[in-house]
Amino acid sequence: MKKFEYRVLDVAAGGGFWTGGGAIDVQELTDKLNELGQQGWEVVSSVDLNMTQGQSRAIIVMLKRQIN
Repeated sequence: MKKFEYRVLDVAAGGGFWTGGGAIDVQELTDKLNELGQQGWEVVSSVDLNMTQGQSRAIIVMLKRQIN
């Protein structure tokens, strides 16, 4: 039977009004996902935690990798 371990990545948005929400640094997120991919992690889901007027507070990324 296959076994997995899981990891949750909280990617905060920056530059927003009052609470720090706003844009996600796409290059920084891409670099982090590529780094984790090299370690065997695979993205299985992501959720955008929205604020008002279309701004993002954060993106939560769920990852898994097979363990022996």
